[in-house]
Amino acid sequence: MNVLDLIQKEQEKPSVPEFRPGDTVKVYSKVVEGGKERIQMFEGVVTVRRGGGLGEAITVRRIAHGVGVERTFLLHSPRVDRIEVSKRGIVRRARLYYLSDKVGKAARIKERKVVKPERKTAK
Repeated sequence: MNVLDLIQKEQEKPSVPEFRPGDTVKVYSKVVEGGKERIQMFEGVVTVRRGGGLGEAITVRRIAHGVGVERTFLLHSPRVDRIEVSKRGIVRRARLYYLSDKVGKAARIKERKVVKPERKTAK
């Protein structure tokens, strides 16, 4: 490995969860207001996941007061505190740009149910 690859490996976050476009996520980002820093949550549907390595970014969309709001986050940025996956969605596209035209119930995404394996009991 060359030097750039080593530097990038050490700067990547190990705590990024597994998620795809269509999933609903909560992104906790650090916001500076005045001289203070606080953590702000942004919850919405992942519409795009682009790039790779340190430059990987996601776009999250939500409806706030009847207006669609999209925000792009760099996954490995020090500004992003953590990411939590709320719901898994069933979609057949990698980029969900069609959601920007839809409002209300039309913008819903079916939820992918996580099947838990049966527990084997000792007899």
